[in-house]
Amino acid sequence: MAYSPEIRQAARSLYLKSWTPKDIATELKLGNERIVYYWADKYGWRDMLREYTVEDAITHQILALLEINEPSKAQLDKLDRLIAHDVKLKKMRVDAQAKEIRAQSGNQSKSSNQHKSNKNKGSNDASDTDVGSKKKGKGTKNNISELTAESFHEFHESLFEYQHTMRNNKHQRIRNILKSRQVGATYYFAFEALEDAILTGDNQIFLSASRAQAEVFRSYITNIAKEWLDIDLTGNPIILSNGAELRFLSTNSKTAQSYHGHVYVDEYFWIPKFDELNKLASAMATHKKWRKTYFSTPSAKTHQAYQFWTGDQWRVGRDSRAKVEFPTMDEYRDGGRLCPDKQWRYVVTIEDAAKGGCDLFDIDELRDEYSKDDFDNLFMCVFVDGSLSVFKFSHLERAMCDSSHWTDFDINAGRPFDSREVWLGYDPSRTRDNACLVVMAPPVVAVEKFRVLEKHYWKGLNFQYQADQISKVFERYNVTYLGIDITGIGGGVWDLLSKKHPREARAIHYSQESKNRLVMKMIDVVEDNRLSFDADHKDLAMAFMAIKRVTTSSGNSLTFKADRSDVTGHADGFWAIAHAVINEPLDYKDARKSTWS
Repeated sequence: MAYSPEIRQAARSLYLKSWTPKDIATELKLGNERIVYYWADKYGWRDMLREYTVEDAITHQILALLEINEPSKAQLDKLDRLIAHDVKLKKMRVDAQAKEIRAQSGNQSKSSNQHKSNKNKGSNDASDTDVGSKKKGKGTKNNISELTAESFHEFHESLFEYQHTMRNNKHQRIRNILKSRQVGATYYFAFEALEDAILTGDNQIFLSASRAQAEVFRSYITNIAKEWLDIDLTGNPIILSNGAELRFLSTNSKTAQSYHGHVYVDEYFWIPKFDELNKLASAMATHKKWRKTYFSTPSAKTHQAYQFWTGDQWRVGRDSRAKVEFPTMDEYRDGGRLCPDKQWRYVVTIEDAAKGGCDLFDIDELRDEYSKDDFDNLFMCVFVDGSLSVFKFSHLERAMCDSSHWTDFDINAGRPFDSREVWLGYDPSRTRDNACLVVMAPPVVAVEKFRVLEKHYWKGLNFQYQADQISKVFERYNVTYLGIDITGIGGGVWDLLSKKHPREARAIHYSQESKNRLVMKMIDVVEDNRLSFDADHKDLAMAFMAIKRVTTSSGNSLTFKADRSDVTGHADGFWAIAHAVINEPLDYKDARKSTWS
């Protein structure tokens, strides 16, 4: 039996996620699992299964869970398990490297390292005094009395060069770090804060855009404590036996300003109303003993935090500072610099991470996978130039919110939006096997906005699977409209869903006129502040920023296009939202009439 390229690509995607051939055959309804083994040999899939792929898959699952508006207890438990696996993999890699070093340096080094491991972690041959200490520790919650500076030595040796640079500058009162994706910044700062709390008794405060992101910090800390120090930490906040408090707060916490300690703010370039956040962070670290650490991947130059990063905020209102020069980007990358505004700035690109010993990336492969603009933004710390985008980042910031405040929506319920109507927008990639579906809540009264309730991305799966997944959304929501772009794989999805849901499904035929209409409608919605989505969905903001105004091939008129290529679809989320919102008539201020025939 001959299988389509779409099915083979779907099988490849699942195979690289460590699915078994039997499970792949069942999922894609293949004749038998032998075809999967055949494809794996023929196309070299087995060679692609490297060790770092496992860590990369874990990271992607963590990011996916962070995008859930209001994660359930089961989802938070899964997040904890994933982070525990991530920490274990990092520990295993360090242990393997240490074992290789011991083998090269001889039995004496091996004995010394074994003694150090026993000292830090304890052993079955511990003295009666040590056993008594451990028993005593069990009676004290979060007891860290047995830990000393020596207990952290093994972890220090596992750090990459750029993480050592961050550690060597811990004394700076304000650290401002711009970083590539997935270089282990959250992991490192979780360890740094834990070590500092144990050795000094100082409070540590973590500020994140959402509750789920704050939980990532907590989970890393508890798992690092378990894997590296053999200590079980519990509670939220975590209060150590020496009195140090570790608090994990989202930016909407109403009690945040009442705490004080060393403050860590992650992904601050993606947090709306940065000026308010910065005031909150400064209030918690007012005393000169407290440090502030900001770290983030870049977003757009129009974000409020951009002037904070460049130093322009420091220059405002001070003529004497207007011509003060700050270090260059290359100097920031070369070990960081203490700047005129007393902030220590540091930049870690993916190339810097690789030079610093991080061998978890295939940079050439990433360059092939992403467009140049996306690669530069995600991995080379280059800000998006919002001036070239149709949509202003300041307008998109207004749309970013904390969806936990939506009292009429419960993602964990069988009917998350009860009986209220929703509109769906589906966008297939026109250049590869990706697709995006969004669930939109249309406004019923004037004060309401369009809300993105859910979004789903599918990669490497055939149109039958995607149609089935969309039908499952119909079972959970009162769907009254589904806008489908019928280009490419969308045509197959349309054929299936238009028969199953003939009254809701609407085909969208792409042309210059229809595309312009979609974008113009979204411009109207965004500029009127009528769109809302969870702040964790950073990909949606960047999808909007990818829409540019260009001239047509004839040069006689203007049209719109997305910065996308054969290997990236950064604007998929934008088009999916546009396909749903276009169901609203242009004269929306008048009463909306029924669309039923």
